[in-house]
Amino acid sequence: MSKKILVIYYTQSGQLENILDHFTAPLIEAGNMVEKVRVHVANDYPFPWTGKSFFAVMPDCVLGVPTELKPFPLSEKKYDLVIFGYQAWFLSPSIPANSILLHPSVKAVLKDTPVITITGARNMWISAMQRIKKILKAADAKLVGSIALFDKHHNLISFITIFYWMFKGKKGRLLNIFPKPGVSDADIEHTRHYGTTVQKYCNAQNWDGLQDELIQQKAIEVKYNLMFIESKASKIFAIWANIISKKKKKTAWLVAFKYYLLIALFIAAPIILTIDFIFFKPFLSERIKKQKQLYSGVN
Repeated sequence: MSKKILVIYYTQSGQLENILDHFTAPLIEAGNMVEKVRVHVANDYPFPWTGKSFFAVMPDCVLGVPTELKPFPLSEKKYDLVIFGYQAWFLSPSIPANSILLHPSVKAVLKDTPVITITGARNMWISAMQRIKKILKAADAKLVGSIALFDKHHNLISFITIFYWMFKGKKGRLLNIFPKPGVSDADIEHTRHYGTTVQKYCNAQNWDGLQDELIQQKAIEVKYNLMFIESKASKIFAIWANIISKKKKKTAWLVAFKYYLLIALFIAAPIILTIDFIFFKPFLSERIKKQKQLYSGVN
């Protein structure tokens, strides 16, 4: 039986739209009514970004302050499945993604509805997903599946390439040396297989076991090093955001945060990870296992 499926998302570069197109292809081919809604903000953000404009959104993003969205129609009052595409900014749901989830018309269709989330990230998506889980729970939605695609190159390399893409607007190879930024074309195309899995559960009208199967298919993988960094950095980001949001003149503070971020990523993080690897990680295997299960699950 054909299902009514809502796919709702925001994207600047178009990468998330490309991911969702591949992911939903099997659902469309199976005859479902798939309604895709690309949401736009009332005052859109620049792309490519400038350094000043990018860091200026940090406080509102981390603190979960929504922005105004342009009107968007939803053809149905109720759907059999909602697929929500999002991106992480500053270890938090992006301002547009957060605003979509808090929009009254979206909250209305989320209530008592199965939801699958899917993201395309540089690499750090865990903190953003944990916050999205809380928002969905507050909306009485039923999270049944979670998929995370990310740039699989080294953390420092992906940091350089993503900023090249963001500030130049070019998804090419920097200096013809670095790899292309973002989620790889092969990984984007592979999301079609996850869509096939979702269609199987759509047919059964039973979502039990979907996330376990997606985990087996590596649709979501929690990397220890990134999990460790996020657990520390997200708390520090919140401190910075609270301080900066209360300042009348924010420019100097945002510049300070930018340099903190560079020092933390290129100097502090490697040192802290090395210390953790030697003195702590070997004795925390059971705790780490439980954390990975929590972050890759839907509860």
